[in-house]
Amino acid sequence: MYSLGALITLGFFATLAFLIVSGKFPEAVNLVIGTLLTTFGTVVGYFFGSSKGSADKNEMILNSTPNQQP
Repeated sequence: MYSLGALITLGFFATLAFLIVSGKFPEAVNLVIGTLLTTFGTVVGYFFGSSKGSADKNEMILNSTPNQQP
């Protein structure tokens, strides 16, 4: 999961750098940029958004001990 997130992030910035350096924006590249922007937003949303908080909460619940009442 972490390696896929890193790969998507690196792919996004590598493609963006390539477009800035080359100065060419072919039609097919626009499609790739759109797809990478979407997946990059999803990765950032998971690791820093509400999904991360939800995952942390679930892990905390799993690691907690049940409350025993007398």
